[in-house]
Amino acid sequence: MNQSQKGRSLRIDILPSLGRVKPEEWAALEDPHNPFLDYAFLRLLEETGCVGPDTGWVPAHITVWSEQTLLGAAPTYIKTDSYGEFIFDWEWAGIARRFGISYYPKLVVGVPFTPATGPRLLVRPQEDPDLIRRLLVQGMREVMDAADASSIHVLFCNDEEAAFFEECDFSRRATHQFHWRNNGYEDFDAFLGALRSQNRKQLRKERRRVEEEGLTLSLHRGDQLDQAQWRTLYRLYTSTSDRKWGNPYLTRSFFERARRELGQTALIGFASRGDQIVAGTLSFAKGKHVYGRYWGCFEQVDNLHFELCYYQLIDHAIRSGCTLVEAGAQGSHKLKRGFLPVIIHSAHLFRHPILSQVFNEYASREAEAANVEIANAQSYGPFREEMIPPFPPLAGISLGE
Repeated sequence: MNQSQKGRSLRIDILPSLGRVKPEEWAALEDPHNPFLDYAFLRLLEETGCVGPDTGWVPAHITVWSEQTLLGAAPTYIKTDSYGEFIFDWEWAGIARRFGISYYPKLVVGVPFTPATGPRLLVRPQEDPDLIRRLLVQGMREVMDAADASSIHVLFCNDEEAAFFEECDFSRRATHQFHWRNNGYEDFDAFLGALRSQNRKQLRKERRRVEEEGLTLSLHRGDQLDQAQWRTLYRLYTSTSDRKWGNPYLTRSFFERARRELGQTALIGFASRGDQIVAGTLSFAKGKHVYGRYWGCFEQVDNLHFELCYYQLIDHAIRSGCTLVEAGAQGSHKLKRGFLPVIIHSAHLFRHPILSQVFNEYASREAEAANVEIANAQSYGPFREEMIPPFPPLAGISLGE
């Protein structure tokens, strides 16, 4: 669809692949702190078969153009199931089934398999953000109609975008994750000093037990590893997926190419016994943010998961001057290790009024429960009262109104 603005003709294009976009065009929209919105990451998912017709994630990216210049984009997928999203909606699918409503396909705006907060409406600098965002939402509605989808789900957007989607008649949902924030710590010991005594003792005990195992711990940027180490990382990744959810989301080809194409943002942690790698993590870092993603092990070692997935990343963040560590979905066990609960925003639009009504009633109760949990964690969490780091408030969330 074409629109005019200040003498320019603007159009909305729906792209079945990022291959239709030049990398440098997309780069103008990329977030400085979120590696998962980079062209390299999203395109690699497509080219290595992680997303596509046989995966339940069919790309239908919404883009706004002025001639050959990309002004805005929203990474968008037509979904035929609810796997790999982490804002769980199986309940809505069940309710739809009971009312004889087809829930799939649906439209998802976000990054596949990646429960990390970030912008979902990407706008070129110097453009009118309100105009471009509204055109992107218009494109979402057009895809929903064309695909005969039941709904649109914008996952892990930021608070500002969630408020914008509410203005566009979406409903907001508030869930929560556990994030670590840097409160200006000089080193890891300074972070420990901010904790209550019992929590500080527990973390030191967990780290000491890993030390006593005689393991060598190391953290590497992705392009510092060779292909053999990346192949080992894939084996570690599949060792976890085989135990937990069966089919892995990321393919062998993704790991084979990641060293070359994601090496600048990938952050790999290994634990080795002699010259044998026994455990590893794949995380990502960009700008001031660090994102823990995947863990795997060939040998069970007490507390090694906490060391590689949490403490090594916190230590790296402090040494690198990073402000945030997101360690993935769920996990109340993260609380005592310095990760506090924060609100995670999503926005949802249902075509059927029954689903809208049921969703709004549930989301209101869910937001209220999240508010209570966060308030309790702030008061009774692992930090000494005067050392609690600043965390985002429950901005803009309707609690049963």
